[in-house]
Amino acid sequence: MTVDSSQRAGRHVVLSGVYADLARQVRQAATPLAKGKVVSAVGLSIEIAGLELGIGEAVRIIGDHGPIMTEVVALHDGYASCMPVSDLRGVRAGNPVLSTGAPLQVPVGAGLLGRVVDALGRPMDGGPPLTNVTLTSSDGTPPPAMERERITDPMPLGVRAIDTLVPAGRGQRMGIFAGSGVGKSSLLSMIVRGTEAPVSVLALVGERGREVREFIEGDLGPEGMKRSVVVVATSDEPSLVRLRAAFTATRIAEWFRDQGQDVILCMDSVTRVAMAQREVGLAAGEPPATRGYPPSVFGLMPRLLERAGMSKDGSITALYTVLVDGDDLNDPIADNVRSILDGHIVLSRKLATQGHFPAIDVLESISRVNNAVTTRDQRADATLLRGLLAARRDAKDLIDIGAYVAGSNPQVDRALAQSADIDAFLRQDMEDLTPAPQAWESLNRIAESG
Repeated sequence: MTVDSSQRAGRHVVLSGVYADLARQVRQAATPLAKGKVVSAVGLSIEIAGLELGIGEAVRIIGDHGPIMTEVVALHDGYASCMPVSDLRGVRAGNPVLSTGAPLQVPVGAGLLGRVVDALGRPMDGGPPLTNVTLTSSDGTPPPAMERERITDPMPLGVRAIDTLVPAGRGQRMGIFAGSGVGKSSLLSMIVRGTEAPVSVLALVGERGREVREFIEGDLGPEGMKRSVVVVATSDEPSLVRLRAAFTATRIAEWFRDQGQDVILCMDSVTRVAMAQREVGLAAGEPPATRGYPPSVFGLMPRLLERAGMSKDGSITALYTVLVDGDDLNDPIADNVRSILDGHIVLSRKLATQGHFPAIDVLESISRVNNAVTTRDQRADATLLRGLLAARRDAKDLIDIGAYVAGSNPQVDRALAQSADIDAFLRQDMEDLTPAPQAWESLNRIAESG
């Protein structure tokens, strides 16, 4: 068998290409890397020298037990302060350090739907490797103010008390304010299962490890999980990991918004994000300010929260739980977050102890886009119910001691006569997800039956 000259020439071209690729790989492997070294490690902070680094840059430390990823959080006196996204064991002074030349990368894409991932987007649900995703930085830019679409459409959430009395709009950002153990996580699970948004992104930041699986399998369930992405950073993980979880979840939600989707972003809780930033800031040498929170915390909140909302392509309707200290709604983080968001839902411990779920104190809750997403008749019905609730609350002390005389106040009389119907409307079982039109019909019946 003979081989003509054209066949030999083709084979030569193929071999030349292979050799060229191998030569390129050898040259890349032989290129000297810029290396630094660990100078010290104090608490959560690692000092690095010998590299020209920028804030937010990812750095790899070659520790005794393998590589450890860190992120640059401060620069001073020729040193870079870094914080880890994994265990620090095995780090010692003199360990070599390599710069990646880029920030930490996280996956985004449709392949994340139905998955549970950690703060860096790595699967933690035991499922197959991620597919149909791309890597990008978790940092993002809020949509320019003049390019944001106005909020004009309601975003039903499946909870009667919210959809009628504190209505959310498509692209609105709301806070759920409550102390510990009042039902914030349970309310979020109802919203994720009851919303009409096609995509939900949940960030569980600083949660107890025991509660994560309970929330996903029990509260969220298969129905909610199949159109959700869950980002988890438990309370035992490093502060930078907990902080990154919030930004990773927001970046994932932004990707779906950029594809023209309407997204629900639920973050539990933004208070623990602030606490994580406090640890990072103090470790980097920032001075403590209000209640021990350094200034960077109050600069971080708008940078994170403003990334949700409307854009020219889609929307992110965001709900952030705020863990108030001692049920004090005026603590620094709660007050700062409330001033940034477009509304707030307050959960009452008193209602929770009475078995009233969801424990929403509608008189203390407000939606700043109420007029834009409801009709005149709907607002009239909601205002009437609020008036009845206010009248019953004001007369509560007299009623409890038996001093109230029927006929003294028609508003109170009506509130007491319809008390059972009102309470039945405001209470809602976790499995009872009510469509918004049905919720408005129920409210209208109460308004017209007086």
